[in-house]
Amino acid sequence: MRSRTPDRLCAEAVELAREAAVETAGFEVVGEHLGVIAEPDGERVVTHFFACSLPGYRGWRWAVTVARASRAKLVTLDEAVLLPGAEAMLAPEWVPWSERLQPGDLGPGDLLPTEADDLRLEPGVSGEDAPPPNAAPEIAEPAPGEASPRRAEIGVVAEEIGMARPRVLSRYGLYSAADRWSEEFGNKSLMAQAAPAPCISCAFLVPMAGSLRQAFGVCANEFSPADGRVVALDYGCGAHSEAAVVPKPQRPSPPVLDSLGADPLV
Repeated sequence: MRSRTPDRLCAEAVELAREAAVETAGFEVVGEHLGVIAEPDGERVVTHFFACSLPGYRGWRWAVTVARASRAKLVTLDEAVLLPGAEAMLAPEWVPWSERLQPGDLGPGDLLPTEADDLRLEPGVSGEDAPPPNAAPEIAEPAPGEASPRRAEIGVVAEEIGMARPRVLSRYGLYSAADRWSEEFGNKSLMAQAAPAPCISCAFLVPMAGSLRQAFGVCANEFSPADGRVVALDYGCGAHSEAAVVPKPQRPSPPVLDSLGADPLV
């Protein structure tokens, strides 16, 4: 097993290492000698460390590696680099954009690509009934009372009724959206627990379409904290339409004019 003790001649070559660091970075940014270690991948390979005084590089060190050949007394330079120390300020670990993206980060003009295998989506119109590219048009006329072959295609029918979407929400996408909406505007929020009644009985609730209408709607009360947001039917707030009926202001009675008596003149 190789010894971890630094080679004596390499450890004594402090000035050679300093000259290499100064030549690499400049005299102003190379500080005092901090120590020396033996490299594990060589018997006569040693690294000298010098303090770094570059602005913004607190805790970094200049590392100069020197070595010598077997039975040689001449120490030669290997490399000089800037390395972080134990207390160095380092940039945070890089995280892919897809993992660091947060709701609200998307701005005007930004494009957010969606993965082809996104679990939130599944194929919509399959396109299996579509004719192959550059296919010859059908010449045969449909029989009386029968639909045209072109109109019988699923893709065409879906396009006519406004449902020709390449992909639609999967069951996972629906559940994840429901969980996300319920977290902020569900019955577990403080606002809902203090509300006089749930949203299902509120006149300002606009029903949704699709399967989610069984649990969610859209708030249309401008004074509600959930105005324009998707809310759970068991959510509620103090702006419920039936929370308190504002009494009508009392109208003063019309003035009574005495037309029988005479007013004295002063």
